[in-house]
Amino acid sequence: MPWWSWRPGSVDGGEPDSRSRVTVEDTVRVSPPVPRKPGDSYIGADHSSTADAAAMVAPVTLGRISAALDRLDVRHLADGDGNLLAMWERHAVLVALEGPDDEILVLRVRPHATVPSDWEDRAYRVVNEWNHTRRFCKAYIGDPSERGQLPIYAELQVPFAAGVHDALLVEMIDCGAAVATSFVDWLHDEGALL
Repeated sequence: MPWWSWRPGSVDGGEPDSRSRVTVEDTVRVSPPVPRKPGDSYIGADHSSTADAAAMVAPVTLGRISAALDRLDVRHLADGDGNLLAMWERHAVLVALEGPDDEILVLRVRPHATVPSDWEDRAYRVVNEWNHTRRFCKAYIGDPSERGQLPIYAELQVPFAAGVHDALLVEMIDCGAAVATSFVDWLHDEGALL
């Protein structure tokens, strides 16, 4: 006999515990769930009103992303397409909203250094090694530039269709920026590509 009981009754094969009066009807929802909107509080949440919940969870906007970058002391500027660009010594990070409703937060890192086209095979091996050993920021090789150089990218995408709390947005951007820096450092050091 397995260590769990798949039949009604107790594990040791004795009589079922008669102290529990919970029935299947008590635990199974028979009606469809109530539709939720961004800002609705979760079951068990400790909010005094739905207005407090709405102030905590809101849709992602470029304004909120810019404020999050400011909180992290990351200097950034807006490009002509409405995206935000943050620059570091060896790389830049594009922060954008994509998707049908601009609900997907995208952080795309690009090292300033590029790879000569005759290193293409080596570049693919290095990028694949990063992708096989890391969870965040999946790397890829871009199209060759006019000078025949290959840009290297890494990208993190997070869907926020349900909205997001300010603290989580700041934490996600901070995580993406930190992983972007470690990616570029890895390409220069262990990856020996740049």
